[in-house]
Amino acid sequence: MTTTCLINNYNYGRYLGQAVESALAQTVPFDEIIVVDDGSTDGSVELLKARYARQCSVQIVAKQNQGQLSCFNEGFARATGDFVFFLDADDVYDRHYLAQSLAVYERHRHHDFVICGHRNFGHCDTMQVKFSEDRDLGYSVILAAYMREWIGGPTSCLSMRRGVLEKILPLPFLSDWRTRADDCLVFGSSLAGARKYYLAKPLVRYRIHDRNQFTGRKPDRCEVYRRRLAVNVLFEHFQRQFGYDVPRLAEFHHREFRTIDRPTARQFFRYLRITLSARLPMLRRLACASDMTGHLLRTALRPTVEVANAANDMANDALPSTEDILTMPPRVSLPTDLVSRRAA
Repeated sequence: MTTTCLINNYNYGRYLGQAVESALAQTVPFDEIIVVDDGSTDGSVELLKARYARQCSVQIVAKQNQGQLSCFNEGFARATGDFVFFLDADDVYDRHYLAQSLAVYERHRHHDFVICGHRNFGHCDTMQVKFSEDRDLGYSVILAAYMREWIGGPTSCLSMRRGVLEKILPLPFLSDWRTRADDCLVFGSSLAGARKYYLAKPLVRYRIHDRNQFTGRKPDRCEVYRRRLAVNVLFEHFQRQFGYDVPRLAEFHHREFRTIDRPTARQFFRYLRITLSARLPMLRRLACASDMTGHLLRTALRPTVEVANAANDMANDALPSTEDILTMPPRVSLPTDLVSRRAA
C-alpha cells in the first residue's frame, strides 16, 4: 500500500514547517509528501526550498493563487499513492496517525474513507472525538443526495482510497471553493459510494488561531447564501456525473441504513424522514420503517467492543476483583451522536 500526504498552504509559513515535519516524522513513513503552495506572499516557498529541496520524499509545487480546491486538484494530479491523506498547513499529525489509519484500511478492506478524531490546540485545547469507539459509518449516498448530510471531519482528519478520489477530482468550481474545500471531499466521497469509517482517536492536532477560515468565525448572510448556491452546483455536478435518479434512490434507503454498523438515534430519524417524504406506497413505507427500526434495536442491544473485551478479560480470571466488577462499562450502549453536520 503506497501513501501520499497532500499538504495545501497559503501564507501559513509560520506553521508550515511543523506540518511538513509531522508528516516526515510518521512511524510508518509516507511514500511521498506533496506540498502545494497557493501563491503565498509570506516566504513559504523559500522556506520549503531551503528546508526540503533535498528531501527525496517531498515534492514542492508552487502555483498561482486560486484557492484550496485548486491545491487539491494540482496535488492529486501529481499523487501516485494508493491512499491519499490531506493536511492543512496549520495543522499537525500525531506520529502514529498514518500507521493507525493504514491498520484500519488493512482490517476493513471494503472501506474507502477514514475520518479520525482531533485535538484543538493554540488558542484553546480541547479533544474532539465524536464516538468513544471506532465506528463503521457504512454508505451515505442516499443520505447525502436527499438530506445533504455532511459525514466527515476537518481536512487534516481525512484520508481515502485513490479510486474514490479519482471519481471526485479534479473539480472545476475553483472560485466557489477557495476555502472549505473539504466539503467537496466529504460530499463527493458520499455520492461516489465511499464506505466510511470513524477512527475514534485524536490523531491530528487542529490549530486554533486568529486566521482560521472557518472555525471560530460566524459567516454573514451573504456568505451563507453563496455557500448554499455553491453546494447546490456541486450536488448537481455529482448527480449528473454518477447518473443518479434521486427520487428512485429512496426505494432502497432502508438498505443503506443497514450498512451502518451501529446507527445512532439521530441517524435513524434522518433516514425516517426520507421514508416519510419518499414517493412510495404506504405499505412500502411502513415496511422500510419497520426494517430500519429492527436494525436500530438489534445493534443497540449488541454489546459494544469495550463490553466484549471486558467480558473476555473477566472470563480469563478465576475470581475477578471487586474493582474490576465496579469499573466494568454498562452492557448496553445506545449511541446518540453522529459524525455529521448538515450543509449550512
